[in-house]
Amino acid sequence: MELDVVDRAILMELQEHGRVTNAELATSVGLSPSACLRRVRSLEQSGVIDGYHALINGATIDRATTVFVELSLDTQSGGQLDAFEAAIERCPEVMGCHLMSGDADYLVQVVCADVRDFERIHRDQLAKLPGVTKIKSNFALRVVCQRTSFDL
Repeated sequence: MELDVVDRAILMELQEHGRVTNAELATSVGLSPSACLRRVRSLEQSGVIDGYHALINGATIDRATTVFVELSLDTQSGGQLDAFEAAIERCPEVMGCHLMSGDADYLVQVVCADVRDFERIHRDQLAKLPGVTKIKSNFALRVVCQRTSFDL
């Protein structure tokens, strides 16, 4: 989908203020409410807008520790990758998983309460994933920069 200036303005506003009303959004981007709603629905239907979410502070729900885990598999055959990816999606503490180039096959972001909680996740979940031969864990000390929006 080709995005014009108005589409980009709508997306920027929604990224910053996801709970804005259609009337407020229309005013901020210079459209009538009906035209604005048509644009938003088009952006949703085309997949440009993937969803709406609340950002939760992990520390407030006992998930203050972030661990980036490099996982290597014994093989990268299609079946092995599929089995691993299906299993990793069932791990509730996994916030993100990326197939990588380089030394590790996957980079996984895990959130947990503390080191002891991560030990449980490592033992009960990560080490039991199909095909995993190597696990390297890196604990985040603090967040320096984290974005939730794209510069459009």
